[in-house]
Order: sequence, then C-alpha cells, then structure tokens
Amino acid sequence: MRTTALLIPLDRAAATPLHRQVYRGLREAILAGRLLPGQAVPSTRALAAEMELSRNTVQAAFDQLISEGYLEGRVGAGTRVAATLPAELLARRRAPPSPAQPRAPRLSRRGMAMAQSAAPSIGAALSGRAFHPGIPAVDAFPFDVWSRYVARRLRGCDGRLAGYGDPAGEPSLRESIALHLRTTRAVACESAQVIVTEGTQQTLDLIARAVFDEGDALWVEDPGYPGARAAFGSAGLKLVAVPIDAYGIDVAAGRRRSPRASGVYVTPSHQYPLGGVQSLARRLELLAWARESDAWVIEDDYDSEFRFGGHPLASLQGLDEDGRVLYVGTFSKVLFPALRLGYVIVPPAYAETFARARAATARCAAAPVQAALADFMRDGLFAAHLRRMRSIYTERRACFLEELDRRLRGIAEPRDSGTGLHVTCMLSEDVDDCLLARRAREAGVDAPPLRNYAIEPQPRG
Repeated sequence: MRTTALLIPLDRAAATPLHRQVYRGLREAILAGRLLPGQAVPSTRALAAEMELSRNTVQAAFDQLISEGYLEGRVGAGTRVAATLPAELLARRRAPPSPAQPRAPRLSRRGMAMAQSAAPSIGAALSGRAFHPGIPAVDAFPFDVWSRYVARRLRGCDGRLAGYGDPAGEPSLRESIALHLRTTRAVACESAQVIVTEGTQQTLDLIARAVFDEGDALWVEDPGYPGARAAFGSAGLKLVAVPIDAYGIDVAAGRRRSPRASGVYVTPSHQYPLGGVQSLARRLELLAWARESDAWVIEDDYDSEFRFGGHPLASLQGLDEDGRVLYVGTFSKVLFPALRLGYVIVPPAYAETFARARAATARCAAAPVQAALADFMRDGLFAAHLRRMRSIYTERRACFLEELDRRLRGIAEPRDSGTGLHVTCMLSEDVDDCLLARRAREAGVDAPPLRNYAIEPQPRG
C-alpha cells in the first residue's frame, strides 16, 4: 500500500484496475474538500512519477474525472478542480453528518475549565481604544536603543544562546533581576532563586502545577485579578473568595471561610483592581496564618515600580522568615507586553524543583532576548527607563485625576493609592457599572466594570 501527497491509496494486489483506484482517490479528495474548487492538481506526468505508474494510467483517471465534471483542463493553466461542481456533490457536502458517525473526543475537565475561564481578554488591547488596563506607555519606550541591544546579541549569537537554554532562564538575566529586586523591593534572593518565565500567566500556571494538588483550597482576593482565577481554577484548585477592605485581604474572613487552605494569592503592593496598599500589620497577619496553616503565599508584584508619593512598603517576600512566599514579577508593565518575560522568586530549597517543572512544560524564552535584557539592565538603561516613565506617568496621572474631578465629580469617586498604572473609581449607588462601561466602550474608551473582577456581588460598582 502506498499513499501520495494527495492521499490516494493504491493497492497493487487488488483486482480493481489502477486507473480506477486513482480516479476514486481523486474523486474522494474532491468530495472531502481536500481539493477545493479551482485548485490546481499535479500534472499527469508529475503524478505518474510520484505514484510510480504509467502516464497513460493516470491520464485515463483524469479523462474520466473531466468527463464527469470533477476536473477541467485549461490551456496554459493545467488541470484544476472544477469551479462549479455538480449539484449532487454540493448536496452531499452540505448533508448533515450521519448519526452513526462517532462522537468527537471530549476535552478533559481541566481543558473545559480553561475554555470557560474568566481569563483576561486581549482583544481590546489590540483595538487602540483608550485606557485599556495593563498596557504601559509603549510610545515612550526606546525601541531604537532596544533594537541595537537585541541585534548585537543576535549577531554574536553562539551555540549556547542559539540552543534550548537553561529552563530556569539566562544566567546573566537572573543575576540582573536578583540585583534589581534586592535594591528596589527588599526581596531576599540570589540569582539561583530566579526562574524566568514568559509572563505572569505562565508563572501562575507553573506555580499551580508545582505546589498544589487538584482540589486544594486557595484564597483569592475578591474582587481580584481574573487571570489568576483562570490559571488556578483551570488547574483544579478550589477558589475561596476573600473580601478586600481598606487594609488589604481580610485574613479573618479567610480564616472563617477556609482556615486550612493550601495557599493565598495576593497583590499587596497595589491591589488589583481596587488599588489599595496592604498595611504592614495585615502583611504580618497573613504571614502568621500561612505559617500556622503550612500554606503558600503567592505575591504578585505586577506594577510596584511605579509609586508617585511616599515610600513603598517592603515586599511580603522580604518579610517572610519561613520560605513560603513565591514572589511573581513581570516586565510587561515596565517595558512592553510583547516582550513576554516574567519571573518568580522561589525559596532556595525549591529552586531546582521549579527549574525541572519549568522544563517539563516549556523551555526558556528566547535566550538572545533574555541576554539583551540583561545587558540593558547592566548598562543602567533599565533604571533610567523606570525613572523616565515615573516622570511621564506622574504627569499623565495628575492630568487624568484633574479631568476626572472636573467632568465626573459626584459620579465617579477615585480610589487613588498613588501607586501603579490604573485608578479604580467607585460609582454612585444608582449607577449601573456594566451599562456605563458599555457606553464608554462604544465611545472608544475601555473602562471595565468592577463586576468583571468580582466573584461575589459588590456593594458599589
């Protein structure tokens, strides 16, 4: 038995003549839609050589198909599938599938959960509408300088950078990240604890696979980041909604709802989406609960580089004395989202475990790009870019808040924590946030409603 590129089976031991087998194979390819109306088919000479048949055998099959209206020959254009197929063939194509046909295979429970998850939509980010959350000022990024760094690494790309790379990440970038976090966020870490990923979503998925079992309970902020709920929910974790108050996640409420949960996901430096900063007392209370319950703490520090007044609190990871905080960071907010680079800082005892878990599902992000970013950071350009962006965002934020007060006073009350790249506005109780968001979207502005981020009903939109 032999099959060509057109998937025409030949059985040379069968009683059916070979030209009839070629005829049937081509006819079925047309009926099945593998060959489309107007599509060119190989010449009789080429097909005969491919199938190791005489040209007369293939020509006989072509002649029959042409006479029945399946193929048509055009002078100077070779042979093509007929542009207008016989009506009975079109009817056959449109016929519903036979009830006797087997059902399509099912998705796994995890696959169905992923498909139905509330993962953040990126469509709006690509549409050019104003104010889409999570998109930095890419117009202010020095792409001309960045391109020279990437080009230099690509020109000098050796066997190491051109290979699969260390699954934990490019060593020079891991060292640069550790140095940056030690000096700016009081994170206690060495480069061996840094695991480079392709962004926050992949980091959260890695954590879900590495430290939790299906059915484990996980505290999540409510309202909170939908992408985290999508990652952990699709991994089979039981999500426990814990409310947010003025001091951050309500640990007492979490204790009442699930005292022995296996972990907690928090955004303490700039709560997403309400914008508050978790108090030091609440941070210590959360770490105390984690110690008592032998639970993991996942600290998502997604945009803490941008603080516009006062001094930032130390990271949760820097306060942790038990090695149970997983510190998650990203370059999407400080540089540009398409870079697709993030990281997680893991306790020293688990660095090798996380590197192996990373290798089990994906290799490292492009090593030359990682090396270029390490150079960018080493040469001081990363720190200079952060300083410049703080200045730009300070100006834009002041303008935004001034216009918000002038135009929407009494309607939208900003909850401004002086940190990060978004501001949440609480609405009057009689205002429907979903309706307002829809009207704003029609006007070209992205202002997603708080309802999109909440599990339980909120008192105000």
